[in-house]
Amino acid sequence: MPELIEIRFHGRGGQGAWTSSRLLAEAALLEGKYVQSFPEFGPERMGAPIQAYTRISDAPIRIHSQVYEPDYVVVLDRTLLKSVRVNEGLKKALILNSPTSISKIPELNGVKVYVTPATEISLEILRRNAPSTAVLGALIGIAPLVSMESLLEVTVRRFKGEIGERNKEVIKRAYEEVKPL
Repeated sequence: MPELIEIRFHGRGGQGAWTSSRLLAEAALLEGKYVQSFPEFGPERMGAPIQAYTRISDAPIRIHSQVYEPDYVVVLDRTLLKSVRVNEGLKKALILNSPTSISKIPELNGVKVYVTPATEISLEILRRNAPSTAVLGALIGIAPLVSMESLLEVTVRRFKGEIGERNKEVIKRAYEEVKPL
């Protein structure tokens, strides 16, 4: 039976959680996989908590619901750890946008936790707080769901010119800097 990989992204409106989900799905599609990518919005405003989902499989995906038991969870804003149950149903690992020096986070039921300084990387390279591509670099650094080449290709399709090149740099840097907590 083909493996179905499910990823849930948690972020705030404007941080790019859905962008992350779509880029990952597009990279998997480029590699001939079957994919789904969709958001779940609450109040549609900047800063409101949102979730986005990605499914990747070698076979057609017949399920059409939100992701309840993700293999991976990616958290773009660590303040969500206080108010959202990001670890609900989590099976394998959580990737958290946080400085790698963080020493304590709320109990996550024993799942593997990885941190990447996505905000710091994006501020340095993009000159704005846009962690969406950085968290993808971290995700494929711990779980090679797609190749780096495919992810970079869809990134420069989405972000043209210099912004695309800078986002490629962001992805590569986060890939190298993701660390277990």
